[in-house]
Amino acid sequence: MSSTTAPPRRPALLVRRRIATYFLGGVTEIPCLVGALAKQGCAVHELSVDIRDGVRESAMICTVMAPGEEIELLLARLRGLPAVVSSELG
Repeated sequence: MSSTTAPPRRPALLVRRRIATYFLGGVTEIPCLVGALAKQGCAVHELSVDIRDGVRESAMICTVMAPGEEIELLLARLRGLPAVVSSELG
């Protein structure tokens, strides 16, 4: 009787990427934005949010460690949030 086993799966290579997300709604939108990062399972190394009185758009800049093939999915998830104006690699 012959037995075949699949070769062990190698873990995905993590890449460090800086993401800039511009959004409306100010401070009330931060939990939703950070939640989108957490749902994707990204390790966030740096996170800064710039909210200014009288300015329409706010910005969230973060550096994440994630598998390279998941970066576009993360950007799409962020772009899909109602408050997000844009989300791009920075």
